[in-house]
Amino acid sequence: MKNIALIGSTGSIGTQTLDVIRKHPQQFRLVSVAAGQSVEKVIAQINEFQPRIASVARKEDADKVMQQTNGKTAVYYGKKGLIEAAVPPDGDLLMNAVVGSLGLEPTLQAIEAGMDIGIANKETLVTAGHLVMEKATRHDVKLLPVDSEHSAILQSLEGNDSKEVERLIVTASGGSFRDKTRAELEGVSVKDALNHPNWNMGAKITIDSATMMNKGFEVIEAHWLFNMPYDNIDVLLHKESIIHSLVEYRDKSVMAQLGTPDMRVPIQYALTHPDRLELQDTNRLNLWEIGELHFAKPDFDRYRCLRYAYDAGRVGGTMTTVLNAANEEAVSAFLQNKITFLSIEERIEEALKRHQVVETPDLATILEVDKDTRAYVSSLIE
Repeated sequence: MKNIALIGSTGSIGTQTLDVIRKHPQQFRLVSVAAGQSVEKVIAQINEFQPRIASVARKEDADKVMQQTNGKTAVYYGKKGLIEAAVPPDGDLLMNAVVGSLGLEPTLQAIEAGMDIGIANKETLVTAGHLVMEKATRHDVKLLPVDSEHSAILQSLEGNDSKEVERLIVTASGGSFRDKTRAELEGVSVKDALNHPNWNMGAKITIDSATMMNKGFEVIEAHWLFNMPYDNIDVLLHKESIIHSLVEYRDKSVMAQLGTPDMRVPIQYALTHPDRLELQDTNRLNLWEIGELHFAKPDFDRYRCLRYAYDAGRVGGTMTTVLNAANEEAVSAFLQNKITFLSIEERIEEALKRHQVVETPDLATILEVDKDTRAYVSSLIE
């Protein structure tokens, strides 16, 4: 029995993680949950799974949760509560499914506690990859990727010597605007941007997919997770989302992991690694039904956020912290109809140009740069 701590329990990855746990009650026990302001959802989760610890964003929400659950779950709130839920005394694995840099500190705390990490929160590695990887190595814990792309790379590496890897190839659907020219992106709506053709994801990550910042973040993640130089990480447009990523070895053999678009597959593999369990209620991949697979090289002028991510990653230090913070603020403004879709990348570029890089920042510096960048981008939007 593996004890699972889940933060971000009411989002897309969180609810699909609960679906996996629900289907395998003999293998997994949910010992803690944390959510934001989706109070009714987290109350239902507590009543179903009976975790020992729960956390929500605000005190008034915590009071409501306590009133509508059976009293066996200790309920916390705020940043302290999030960390309590991330590091329960009996936790074996933290599934980090929160959105944004909010997931960084709980991840670091869970690593120090010796918990393995199922990492669906890409901003953690983008913001502070050097700190996370150093701590994970020192405490001998596993970072298990939940993104379908990094899970595919992990699976394509297994049984092989990582020293023989020449290139990682991260696939990308292209997002909701993949068939539009840059000129056609003028004036696109939030509703249009949220209409992803392949995946069912939360609002923020769906917008990141449309700008391709999501793929840029995944390039930075791949750099940290697999110790690969940026020049050896390519992005490949593949609109069907059947091949989830590929690994090229020095003899030019290429290994790939394929499957239908279902996030429960990489979620479950992170929970069971290195073993596998049956996954119910998902479609089998029959390639003859797909018929054709399409591939293209991304245009960095069309997808400027992807270029920003490569550039920021190569600079390193606090530049990737700025990249993430600026993106979070700009995407939030777009979702609130305060700026246009193309203004997202404009705000990010301005923040990157303004920043003076700190090469090896500590946590306090990262948090300060994050705060400063958000204030700057918010001032541009206001």
